[in-house]
Amino acid sequence: MHAIILFAHGSRDPLWHKPIQAVAQRIEQRVALDSASTVVRCAYLELTVPDLPTVAQQLVDKGATSLDVVPMFLGVGRHAREDLPALMQALRAAHPSVDISCQPAVGEREALLDLLADIALGHAE
Repeated sequence: MHAIILFAHGSRDPLWHKPIQAVAQRIEQRVALDSASTVVRCAYLELTVPDLPTVAQQLVDKGATSLDVVPMFLGVGRHAREDLPALMQALRAAHPSVDISCQPAVGEREALLDLLADIALGHAE
């Protein structure tokens, strides 16, 4: 089984995580159409549970053989530059038989930057 982990900062506000969960739901809908064995979960750096190590362990326990972490950060600050690499190293050490990868932060993706520009210009739905 392949797993995607949407990794976000977290917040004390209980409604803050709703957009991240909405992305997870859209992924689940698309995966269901392809009938692939991919699952998606959300994890958070701080202030919100569950954290990345917990989600990774749960997925490995359920049979995940690969984990793809998607940092849901618009800006690449200290968390993305320092905290995330340390977390990834710890995950790989804890699960050496699992293929664990990490995508670039979403804020570094041209497609998202173009979409944000379109939204600002009123050209996106």
